[in-house]
Amino acid sequence: MLSEQSYYRATAGATAYPPLSGRQEADICIIGGGFAGLATAAALMERGVQNVVLLEAQQIGHGASGRNGGFVFGGFSLGERGLLDTVGAVEGKKLYQMTLDAVERIRGRISRFGIDCDARHAGIYLANWFDDDRILEQQQRFMREALGVEWKRVGRDELYDKLRSRRYFGALYEENAFHFHPLKYAQGLAWALAGGGVRVHEGSRVAALQREGAHWCVTTAGGEVLAKEVVVCCGGYIEKLYPKLAGAILPIATYVMVTEPLGERLHDAMRTAAAIYDTRFAFDYYRPLADSRILWGGRISIRDRSPGDVARLLYGDLLKVYPQLAGVGVDYAWSGMMSYGRHKMPQLGRLPEGLWYGMGFGGHGVGPTTLAGDVLAAALTGDRRLLDRFSPWGLPSTGGPAGLLAAQLTYWYYELRDWLRQ
Repeated sequence: MLSEQSYYRATAGATAYPPLSGRQEADICIIGGGFAGLATAAALMERGVQNVVLLEAQQIGHGASGRNGGFVFGGFSLGERGLLDTVGAVEGKKLYQMTLDAVERIRGRISRFGIDCDARHAGIYLANWFDDDRILEQQQRFMREALGVEWKRVGRDELYDKLRSRRYFGALYEENAFHFHPLKYAQGLAWALAGGGVRVHEGSRVAALQREGAHWCVTTAGGEVLAKEVVVCCGGYIEKLYPKLAGAILPIATYVMVTEPLGERLHDAMRTAAAIYDTRFAFDYYRPLADSRILWGGRISIRDRSPGDVARLLYGDLLKVYPQLAGVGVDYAWSGMMSYGRHKMPQLGRLPEGLWYGMGFGGHGVGPTTLAGDVLAAALTGDRRLLDRFSPWGLPSTGGPAGLLAAQLTYWYYELRDWLRQ
């Protein structure tokens, strides 16, 4: 029987932070209890900043932060080549290194705060979908020469020993990457924040956000926060909170399913604890879970789908790679909204009226959201140097419904190109 909730929600347990009640004062109010909001609060706490309030409309990790594939690795949605094309080799390398530093920051917080999030430090494979060795050769050389990063080349036969699929033609292995249960991580980080003095409130959707003199008034159904500074970290669920910000992101859906426990049958397909994605634009991403299930994700759309529709689509994708798994059951399937800027880079900054924001992390957000927290916390405490590195991208309008249609057509175009190439 297909569950109505995600695997993450079913296995993470519930959190219990009270809704905002009455009037509070804060130096900094953070709106959004996903990775970006939590990371900003954590970075402020680590800098010794007190008097911080974090408001979450639903539950901690409700949005993309608690629904994603759980990959923790370097890079941005824009891609490495696009990054360097925009800002040049020197600055691009610095930005990419910031994402690698964020991976280690996450690893360090898991250890420091004792967060039980099923972290598996087994690396990630970029598997080649196409019978063309030049794809991996060029990527490996680019990573080494342009970014100073060494990804290990894995031959076709060696990869087949780990992934029992003839669909792939070798891979690159990123050893320092890992994967985890993202919702457990979000909940564990929230617990650490609450223990460190941050006032965390769930069920506290912001109904109004207004400037009142030198302060902001943040209003929910049950109370209000009068804050010197406000940081908006709402991503694909920003809705109508602040139109100037909402108009700069596209809420794009992606899909994930989780199989039934496979037991020894898992080894008919996967003989590695690493996570996998492939070289197509419209790639699959998947990983083995500790209880012998496979979590499988992929596809991009402008609309949510029902769990049944998601399961049918992704089950077909699974069998294209591992036909020997025909007949396995799917216990969980879900979709969720990611936030993309038109340029596919994180949107970090401060509006002229004084409102801070961190959003637009797209489908590559675990590392960059943590990076964003460090960048925003530094800026909030007086050091804008890191924040200025993101000024080339800004907040261009995504075009509303027309932008969504354009995004879907672009995805279909690249999906067709992948199909023709194979």
